[in-house]
Amino acid sequence: MSAGSTPRVNPLQRLWLREIGIEKTWLRQDEPRKSAESSAPRQAEAKAAIPAVLARPASAGAPSSEIRAPRPAPVRLAVPAAATAAPHDVPEVDPDRAARVARSDLETLREMVSGCEACGLCRSRRKAVFGMGAPAPRWMVVGEAPGEQEDRQGLPFVGRSGQLLDAMLAAVGMSRQNDVFIANVIKCRPPGNRNPTPEEIAACSPYLMRQIELLKPERILVLGRFAAQALLNTDATIGSLRGRVHAVRADGRDIPVVVSYHPAYLLRSPSEKARSWQDLRLAAKL
Repeated sequence: MSAGSTPRVNPLQRLWLREIGIEKTWLRQDEPRKSAESSAPRQAEAKAAIPAVLARPASAGAPSSEIRAPRPAPVRLAVPAAATAAPHDVPEVDPDRAARVARSDLETLREMVSGCEACGLCRSRRKAVFGMGAPAPRWMVVGEAPGEQEDRQGLPFVGRSGQLLDAMLAAVGMSRQNDVFIANVIKCRPPGNRNPTPEEIAACSPYLMRQIELLKPERILVLGRFAAQALLNTDATIGSLRGRVHAVRADGRDIPVVVSYHPAYLLRSPSEKARSWQDLRLAAKL
């Protein structure tokens, strides 16, 4: 894209821009070039493809004069956050189990997760949530831990958070069926959706790292503070981690990592959707 040119967007992206309240800022130069005959049917088709909870007007957020569309900029792979922020004191992981995880294929790993008793969460869970998505994904999305609905269904990101995540991915041309694999750092629901403990994170981390090694995604989108801190081995805040590209070493290569807010947080704080859109754009242009 040349400097000063107006970005081209599809109807799903347009509705996402409207949802986060920056449609006019982002598209104000593009609107005169759109004809009514071509835009109306595409808008109707896009509305039918997005859940109703996302098609309604955005909640009041920052005024458009304060929200600027992100300008294209060179993407540089940053030093991993673990090297620039205080790392966690990671608890010890059972070496025998870690060795079995490191030798497993995807189906064996799924069976290990389903029967895992490495921490106390196995006693209160209904179903472990291994993850779901494309078998050869372009993106991997990593969340924090299953919630109540995920625990019931054994699938990641269902309910309102999942609908919002699907709409976010669709806005940049991605879907969990064809392009994305979705997983969590923690495979079992912590009781009452409490924060996971360092011991629980350490117990589950080998599973997540093996998933990354086996799936070989081009990039990783990390959603939520605990997921970002666990994957990047840092105590840094999500505000200081987002907006730049990190890296995770897996299978002998550095995989770019972009950090953003969890969809559940965006549902509670819709004014942050503009920043989330910037993160998606950053991940999409890698």
